[in-house]
Amino acid sequence: MSDSPPANASPTRPAEVTGPTRRRIDSIDLLRGIVMVIMMLDHTRDFVHHAVFFFDPTDLSQTNTALFLTRWITHYCAPVFVFLAGTSIYLRFSRGKSRGELSRFLVTRGLWLIVLEFTVVRFGATFNLDYSFLGMMQVIWVIGASMILMAVLIQLPVSIVGVFGVAMIALHNLLDSTVVATWNGPGSAVPGAGAKLWMILHQPFTAFPVLGWPSPVVVIIYPIIPWVGVMAAGYAFGKFYQMEADKRRRLLLLLGTVATVLFVIIRAVNRYGDSSHWSQQKNFVFTLLSFINTTKYPPSLLFLLMTLGPSLIALALFESVRNRAKAAPKSLWERIRGALITFGRVPLFFYLLQWPTAHLISLVLHLVFGKPTAWMFEIPAPGVLPPANIGFDLWVVWVSWIVGVLLLYPLCKWFAGVKQRRRDWWLSYL
Repeated sequence: MSDSPPANASPTRPAEVTGPTRRRIDSIDLLRGIVMVIMMLDHTRDFVHHAVFFFDPTDLSQTNTALFLTRWITHYCAPVFVFLAGTSIYLRFSRGKSRGELSRFLVTRGLWLIVLEFTVVRFGATFNLDYSFLGMMQVIWVIGASMILMAVLIQLPVSIVGVFGVAMIALHNLLDSTVVATWNGPGSAVPGAGAKLWMILHQPFTAFPVLGWPSPVVVIIYPIIPWVGVMAAGYAFGKFYQMEADKRRRLLLLLGTVATVLFVIIRAVNRYGDSSHWSQQKNFVFTLLSFINTTKYPPSLLFLLMTLGPSLIALALFESVRNRAKAAPKSLWERIRGALITFGRVPLFFYLLQWPTAHLISLVLHLVFGKPTAWMFEIPAPGVLPPANIGFDLWVVWVSWIVGVLLLYPLCKWFAGVKQRRRDWWLSYL
């Protein structure tokens, strides 16, 4: 695949692509919809499960298999979300936007996402307006920051952007040993500008006052590296959707299989690619859980191979499924598939709504069963835990998650219809 434009394209505006890339691609929307729905499972667990504040569900010394897998399956969400955000950037370019137009859009949308992270997302997650705590820098923040950086990267040939992305994914674990001192609360030294920059780039679970104490505090969950590399790789991946469909499916299967096999081999060697090594546990199942228990913050090479590899295989399989004729009765799977595609067409809209939905479901449950609720409106302070009798068993989390998804479907279906019928400029920001 050459980076040179077709004969009928200008250097700044490629020829419009014929075929599937002129309209929404169901396989992409289906995969995106699946990970969005799974993402809500994780955030529902954050509000509903009784152990959420007391131990990490992937801590093999305290967890159980069901709880571990409930958390582990959600690891697929952020990598697929960010990767496909990069693919969407390329598809937007391929449909006729010039590099200049696309860069301006990426900067403005990136800034908008950062604003949403510290306003709408923050309130949905905390139900608190005390801005001495500015907020957590999570996936929406890092997508916004990565889009701003992509506004520069897209000026380069697509192949160079792809090499940059893959190189960052493969090599960033070399930076794991570089750690700066974080802020430990009032009375402790506030990190300097260089230390803050490093935390934003590659050191998660750190906090600092934005301007010095006292000023609003941020907590970094998603540093920029390697997420911008994931988006850049997804951008280059977009060229696959200019291929003939059968060839693309074969390449998707090959690429996904290679990534998955690489994960198994590198993980088995236990030397590079993740700061947390696997080890033999009390039984075979827990040893297997240790093997797949890779590092998400920041996402290690092995974490990304483990999640993106099977996701590429899923894309290939989704493409191979033919839709039945419209007149044919729809099976249950086809109805579920259609609902998931709907979610995938409005991912940001769904994401913004699922925080307050999960939070409200938990609040109602706690009120109904006479459990404490004050903690749901407070910003957690370091070392201060909520009452021990909060939350519910894991099966309640699963039921609450399904209820939340069903509640959001009519709203998402309505908004997907709005986006399909109208071309207002502001719709591209949601």
